[in-house]
Amino acid sequence: MKCLLCGLCVAAFGLGACRPPPDAATILSAKETISSTGTVVPNVSKQVIAPTDALAATEATSANEAMASPASISTPAPTDKPTTLNPTGTPSVLLGTGYELELAADGFQKPIYLTHASDGSGRLFVVEQAGVIWTLQYGKIISPAFLDISDRVGCCALEQGLLGMAFHPDHRRNGYVFVHYSDLNGDTVVQRFVMSTDLNQADPRGDAIVLTHTQPYRNHNGGQISFGPDGYLYIGLGDGGKAGDPHDNGQNPLTWLGAILRVDVDHPQGFAVPPDNPFPQNGYGAPEIWVYGLRNPWRFSFDRLTGDLYIGDVGQNNWEEIDFQPAGSAGAENYGWSRMEGSHCYKAGCDYDASVAPITEYHHSDGGCSVTGGYVYRGENLKSLQGSYVYGDYCSGLIWALLQTAVGEWTNTQIIESGLKISSFGEDEAGELYVVDHGGGVFRLMHALGP
Repeated sequence: MKCLLCGLCVAAFGLGACRPPPDAATILSAKETISSTGTVVPNVSKQVIAPTDALAATEATSANEAMASPASISTPAPTDKPTTLNPTGTPSVLLGTGYELELAADGFQKPIYLTHASDGSGRLFVVEQAGVIWTLQYGKIISPAFLDISDRVGCCALEQGLLGMAFHPDHRRNGYVFVHYSDLNGDTVVQRFVMSTDLNQADPRGDAIVLTHTQPYRNHNGGQISFGPDGYLYIGLGDGGKAGDPHDNGQNPLTWLGAILRVDVDHPQGFAVPPDNPFPQNGYGAPEIWVYGLRNPWRFSFDRLTGDLYIGDVGQNNWEEIDFQPAGSAGAENYGWSRMEGSHCYKAGCDYDASVAPITEYHHSDGGCSVTGGYVYRGENLKSLQGSYVYGDYCSGLIWALLQTAVGEWTNTQIIESGLKISSFGEDEAGELYVVDHGGGVFRLMHALGP
């Protein structure tokens, strides 16, 4: 990301504040909603978060220590009667009006991602940048933390930290969960963990290192990891940092930097290269690379219905962009950085026909400065958003819905002025969307029911 960028730990975390306080799960005094105009409206109903115990100190063993995987993982039994996520009353059906964000939980320390386990439990998992992951179920934060690896995460320089998380598609059987983080040297690590005997916790010792990569600078580290519809793990890496891609990594397919990787992680240690990756041992590109020409693909996602890939690539000084890869692509798309910034020439040697142009972009003069990629809405509560890609901007807090109206034709509509520092979007098992505020809250996207 880019202005998760600026003084993230010195100014935002505070010196020496890279670990959360013991009582990280605080009690909400009231639910709040943010309307499409950005107005914060407190509601009278209260949401109580389960009391937390003091966080136990984590003693990490070697990251490569082998652990026995469970034969199967049962779905944790719900501890409370679930509350409905469906709005009551008559919802608006006009795209571009009538949406709001309802506070689902807060008290998090620099939350940076949200996902689900796809195991039928309804649980959400909130990733904190300093290295802690919390479980959120039926509006309550479960303590102790799902995973605490803050002892091995380098969190205090620009865009470093625990940056991404993904559950294995067969998680209910093998118990695998993967995380993407910056280590204490600032380098990229993707590591596999396995569930402990407590089904609300992963074993912090770690199971296997999938891959590592040296980072030349402290920013543009990427962070997203996600399993595609094909079962392979996709890993986003930025161009390595500094302004203007000084090492020209974006246009060098022989380096992992400035690319999204595609690897097969169904191996006891490490990974294998899928046989249909676009650069298999041909010398032109690194065999792990799926697409390249990216500056900092902070958040990308797959449409759960079509398999299309959407990439929010953070721009340099002028343009933020959303890139698109249709399902069924053979890979190897070049999205242009650093010859191009969005659809515009950035440096000498740019060629408008040599790369894939974004499907939408916006200029910093519009108030934004760092795009946060989102998800195609496939839930049931917001019928008017069906098939729209919802994304936002970290700096302005604006949220848009992008809809493909015909092949190659897209309509972009602003739907909310949130006022939030949008570090990520997330979706639950049902496809309902959430917005993660870097300031500490998680919000649910809903229809506005009031006048």
